[in-house]
Amino acid sequence: MELNKATTAFLACHWENDVVGADGAFAPFFRAEVERRDVINVAKRVLDAARGAGTQVVYTRVAFAEGHSDLVTNIPLLGVVAQQGSLLNDTPATEIIDELKPEADDWNLANPKVSAFASSDLDERLRSAGIDTVVILGVATNISVESTGRSAGDLGYRVIVVEDACAAADQATHDATIASFGLLGEVASADEVIAALA
Repeated sequence: MELNKATTAFLACHWENDVVGADGAFAPFFRAEVERRDVINVAKRVLDAARGAGTQVVYTRVAFAEGHSDLVTNIPLLGVVAQQGSLLNDTPATEIIDELKPEADDWNLANPKVSAFASSDLDERLRSAGIDTVVILGVATNISVESTGRSAGDLGYRVIVVEDACAAADQATHDATIASFGLLGEVASADEVIAALA
């Protein structure tokens, strides 16, 4: 694998307390697999390597305005958000978990959709920075990672998913998404991505 450090960005999807935190609203869905696959530590290795190479790190968070006024419940999962009253922006629930806190040069973007590109200025910001490749890692593989990856591909980006820095509710769901994504983009391990940055 080859990566141009100047034209690559790492998209860290939904590493927020309510999604992957031990006590988060969605912990019953995702936390067990996050721990079993050790994806937080793998993600930290990848993001540290990206920063060390001078490559842009972008945190994307799903977050909603007070009162969930910008929440559209056409997607069943977002209906759960409404029922729980979770994922409110500018609260600890939507802050990035302590283990993966953003650093000064990282972008930290919030939007009220599943894909990081929907209802956000992510595409414009990436293009302004000369980015043509996105490397995606996060939770859940079959939700935010897949949705963001599909959007990026449709927008013309080279898309790479870091398989071992992602998790879904269970291994079978993760594996199915990774298998299908190989037709839409590239799938790589953390070690392969880190080596390409060296």
